[in-house]
Amino acid sequence: MKKSTHEKRAKIANDVMNYIYKYIDTDINIDELSIELKVSKFHLHRIFKEEFGKNIYESIKSIRLQKASNLLITNKYSTITDISSMCGYSSQTSFLRAFKQRFEMTPKIWKNGGYKDYSSKIVEKITNQNKSITIFDIEPVIVKMPEIKGYYIRHQGYDVSIKKTWRKLQTWIYTNDIKEYKQMALHHDNPIITPLEECQYIAIVTLENEDLKDVSLPSLIIPKGVYAKFSLSGRYGDVIKLIQWVYHYWLIDSGYETTPNPSYTIYQKNHFLSSDEEFVLDYYLPIKYV
Repeated sequence: MKKSTHEKRAKIANDVMNYIYKYIDTDINIDELSIELKVSKFHLHRIFKEEFGKNIYESIKSIRLQKASNLLITNKYSTITDISSMCGYSSQTSFLRAFKQRFEMTPKIWKNGGYKDYSSKIVEKITNQNKSITIFDIEPVIVKMPEIKGYYIRHQGYDVSIKKTWRKLQTWIYTNDIKEYKQMALHHDNPIITPLEECQYIAIVTLENEDLKDVSLPSLIIPKGVYAKFSLSGRYGDVIKLIQWVYHYWLIDSGYETTPNPSYTIYQKNHFLSSDEEFVLDYYLPIKYV
């Protein structure tokens, strides 16, 4: 396969995935999407399946359930019906059936604390520590963030192999002689309640100067909004501990709720690239006042 063909196919698949995340709260119409991308529905399904290993409808279902499982934890003033609607379900019955099939418990049990054991098993895999949640003494700053455009590489899984993706991005930066940029990571999936091998980790570079000739990487727009910003320094494994604390403790007692928009990190020092494997970063959680 020619490089140009590969890049075109990858762009189509990534555009579909970004569309799903952006419009997950709606009744996503594949016919309309194929018209918008100017690709036949048959080829759209085939390209997506070859790139991501599962079909479009499976991905939509999985993303809806991950968003819902997250909101059930954090949005204590929202009803189960509210949350199912926020995640694109028109029928509560179909939501209840799909949720129980995926998480082996009802949304009500999950919302009332059933998520904690489920989450702890996932966190253990990456921290190699016990099930107890680390308590952080961090007071976040509430900030209003603009839209952010970035160039990215999508990585399947949340593990140390993310280093390989960041090295590719770093090579792209050096090849294009980019001087002023920021490194970010977009967390579409909450690694606290999504099996780590299923997490979509998006490694992103944002540019201060848009005069770029090499457009081989796809681009995306991170939504503007109100965020709680948590500043942290540490080593590999510490970020997932922070996210667990933010969702399981801070957010629940904060008086805020989160939104279907993704959280993200901005690195001042990237542990996937630094020789001492340490990081300095800000973690941004989308919030709204209840």
